[in-house]
Amino acid sequence: MLDAQARVLYVGKAANLSARVSSYSRPTGHSPRIARMIAATASMMFLTTRTETEALLLEQNLIKQLKPRYNVLLRDDKSFPNILVSQAHDFPQIKKHRGAKKEKGAYYGPFASAGAVNRTLNQLQKVFLLRNCSDSTFETRTRPCLLYQIKRCSAPCVGYIDESDYATLVRDAERFLQGKTTNVQAKLAEDMQAASDATEFERAAAIRDRIRALTQVQSAQGINPRGVTEADIIALHIENGQACVQVFFIRANQNWGNRDYYPRLGGTESETEVLQAFVGQFYDNKEPPRQLILSHQIEDPGLMTEALSEKAGRKVELLVPRRGEKFELVTGALRNARESLGRKMAETATQTKLLAGIAEAFDLEGPPARIEVYDNSHIQGAHAVGAMIVAGPDGLMKNQYRKFNIKDEALTPGDDFGMMKEVLTRRFKRLLKEDPDRAEGHWPDLLLIDGGQGQVSAVNEIMAELGVEDVPMVGVAKGIDRDQGKEEFHRMGTRPFALRRNDPVLYFIQRLRDEAHRFAIGTHRAKRTKAISATPLDDVPGVGATRKRALLQHFGSAKAVSRANLSDLKAVEGVSDALAEIIYDFFHERG
Repeated sequence: MLDAQARVLYVGKAANLSARVSSYSRPTGHSPRIARMIAATASMMFLTTRTETEALLLEQNLIKQLKPRYNVLLRDDKSFPNILVSQAHDFPQIKKHRGAKKEKGAYYGPFASAGAVNRTLNQLQKVFLLRNCSDSTFETRTRPCLLYQIKRCSAPCVGYIDESDYATLVRDAERFLQGKTTNVQAKLAEDMQAASDATEFERAAAIRDRIRALTQVQSAQGINPRGVTEADIIALHIENGQACVQVFFIRANQNWGNRDYYPRLGGTESETEVLQAFVGQFYDNKEPPRQLILSHQIEDPGLMTEALSEKAGRKVELLVPRRGEKFELVTGALRNARESLGRKMAETATQTKLLAGIAEAFDLEGPPARIEVYDNSHIQGAHAVGAMIVAGPDGLMKNQYRKFNIKDEALTPGDDFGMMKEVLTRRFKRLLKEDPDRAEGHWPDLLLIDGGQGQVSAVNEIMAELGVEDVPMVGVAKGIDRDQGKEEFHRMGTRPFALRRNDPVLYFIQRLRDEAHRFAIGTHRAKRTKAISATPLDDVPGVGATRKRALLQHFGSAKAVSRANLSDLKAVEGVSDALAEIIYDFFHERG
């Protein structure tokens, strides 16, 4: 359904299209949300598919892409981290992995968050003593690192454990991640007894410590269902037109964390409708587990089961339990959803008051729905970056944050005015190009600039040049003695003013400024670290990570590689005669 400007209002599917469309033509009997949607609809577009399953998948895909105003929309849809036990090395590394599974190895997950992965990795290091260092670090070590000293690694890098014993540790770790913890504990107990019988008391004590650490891992996981091997537990709670969906990840009979989601509603949707939309969008880019344990039935369970099974390439079950262990699990998830939504609503109420206070303090027409805060970071002009953070009624909108690498080489190093001009010019030129009618919700209602009257005047000139003169802006400057709490606020055409020292609006603005500063510094440090770790070899065509490592190990440094003659380059393992000529020509043509 499209409005008069051809903006998508709603995406839906139907087996009987004429019946579905004709239901919207009735003059009465619609909820307020549907009535508003029908009134705004100017035209309709139809897409036909071969099967209902295809229609369901296409519907959820289009909703995620187009974000129609009148659909239930999953707003936070990040990928989940996994634990990877690499298989590309004689001494496998255990590490966190997010994204496409391209690296050779065994993947275990998903985990609900990076924190859940880190906690599990931390405990696995205590129990199984597997390395987490990179291959390049492993190859260059000459003595064990701190992790060995604190009994978190078996130090295979310096030969303190042989390949077969390390492989045993890897197998034990993988059995634990597969849920076979009883076998692991039994084997460790046998090994401890054998060491004790052989009067190897130090080794026995080390195994005892590993058994204790393994017990701690199991107790820390909280929920460890016996009858549920692989499932996502999904519970929905709706209250006052808002919803929270709580998802618990159960893998290998272990709880691997939980996440809460707050889908956007129109206000009158039923539990079945919301959960149907959530499940479809949630698994659009994720592999579903063998079971989905739901708190409520969905609209088309048979169709959804077929679609998810087709996506996974195996059978996927949708269950709505009424008793037993599964019911207890979903009841716990439902309690979490209810409590999370209560906290979210309290935070939203507070945020609404703060935004109303900002509108009053800065004479805005109404509470801002989108505040953009800008800051720069550099060291004497080097590795300069600009940063933008965004806040609104739901708090910080981190998926809207943006970073800007300063590209203008004509800028004087350290020219904050010039950097701010480049950042805002790029930002608003893009807005003018992509959303000239300001209909997508990406235009700010307020700009906060870190600086005083000079910065505000410079920003005002930039906006005037772009023809954008109706976006309010405020400069936040440190006050007397640069003391936090005495900030002065600068606006065009008015005298600087301050808020009361204990005003909640002042604290809110300070948090926004500090968050922009944190994001800018983090971006700058990442850029600086990347530049420091870069070598001329990164620019040589045909030289990837493996060959770069071989060259550095052979010659000792990138400078030595650049000075090497052709015959020496050909002697490096893994470097062909043709590649040796490319490397030689690259450095000598440069000179």
